[in-house]
Amino acid sequence: MKPTRRFVLLLALVPGLVLAWPWSRDMMNQPSVKPQEGTPPPPPKGSVPVGGYPTPVLSRLEAHRLANPIAATDASIARGKTMYAVFCVPCHGAGGNGDGPVAKKLPLPPMNLTNDFIQKEAFDNWIFAMISFGGRVMPAYAHDLSIEERWDIVNYVRRGLVPPATTATLIPARSGEQREKK
Repeated sequence: MKPTRRFVLLLALVPGLVLAWPWSRDMMNQPSVKPQEGTPPPPPKGSVPVGGYPTPVLSRLEAHRLANPIAATDASIARGKTMYAVFCVPCHGAGGNGDGPVAKKLPLPPMNLTNDFIQKEAFDNWIFAMISFGGRVMPAYAHDLSIEERWDIVNYVRRGLVPPATTATLIPARSGEQREKK
């Protein structure tokens, strides 16, 4: 056989050999769920639905009719503290003073959660509405937190945050800095 005939024969056999390799079919013969085939498996425990968590009200104005359904027990306050550390500390700070690490980058300072308005005047449903729907700068967390988690945060803010005791008064120093008065 001449070398050109061998080469032509080899070229004719190559596509058949290539298509005979396993990679030509392994994408269609893999273990997978085919669309419209059987019932879908249940979602994993703790997964969040695409539409987020349900909210009992549709706006902040409707929240005035809500009552806090979660008692402010030690367990609720502890759960609220955990959620507060994840979602609230970056802006409001660990002590709730509005001095979190992100606060300096915001156009408006975050609310001080230890002030008299939040601790004595605001109703639980108002705080719940702020967590759910957000504010001027604050994002809405209705899709990230369940209803119970939001009420736990309300319980923590109202009963777990303790304003820091002011033992020293700050007076201006000559250079414009603050120093402690002794």
